[in-house]
Amino acid sequence: MNPRVMIVEDEEPLTMLLRYNLEAEGYEVDSVARGDEAEVRLSEATPDLILLDWMLPGVSGIELCRRLRAKRETERLPIIMLTARGEEGERIRGLATGADDYVVKPFSVPELVARVKSLLRRTKPEHVSRTLKAGDIELDRENRRVRRQLREVHLGPTEFRLLEFLMQSSGRVFTREQLLDGVWGRDVYIDERTVDVHVGRLRKALNRGRKPDPIRTVRGAGYSFDETFSRAS
Repeated sequence: MNPRVMIVEDEEPLTMLLRYNLEAEGYEVDSVARGDEAEVRLSEATPDLILLDWMLPGVSGIELCRRLRAKRETERLPIIMLTARGEEGERIRGLATGADDYVVKPFSVPELVARVKSLLRRTKPEHVSRTLKAGDIELDRENRRVRRQLREVHLGPTEFRLLEFLMQSSGRVFTREQLLDGVWGRDVYIDERTVDVHVGRLRKALNRGRKPDPIRTVRGAGYSFDETFSRAS
């Protein structure tokens, strides 16, 4: 079965945007606009992950998160809190209440989808593919190995995470800031030029023998994994 995600959000345009992108990634999506309705729905069936807005009619997201953590059947339910509250104190409060991750509006939808995948990989690994394949490149998540045309590609830990992040959203362009958040994490403070250094190392490892470069540089934007690269090989 595909992973099931519940969106609890009262902004309908945002709900529709999230639903479209999550369903495009193969997730089954359910949505409700009120905290009290979500609580009833969750008592009937538990999804694999919940995207939970902080400010909701009926029951607030922060209160619903607290209630879910107090129940045995939902105490380990993966929760990503969505909120316009970006202050450090509010982030700490959200995480202390039991949220697994905290995303401040406005946010990048590709980054959020990547965070959903990352959280499911940690909490429900049976729902996440252990192998990513594109063209002649194969990435083995479980054994942390990469092969290209059966040749072992030796990558450092950061280059492996960078390739995994790009491959799991093949074709999507990520800014350097988004890559920093998705690969290094929000709490690591490093220069955006660090991304260029690691992309260069990744390219050098992947493209030995003048093989087609799967990483596309988008001028003024960032980088993407080019899902059409294999056609040139």
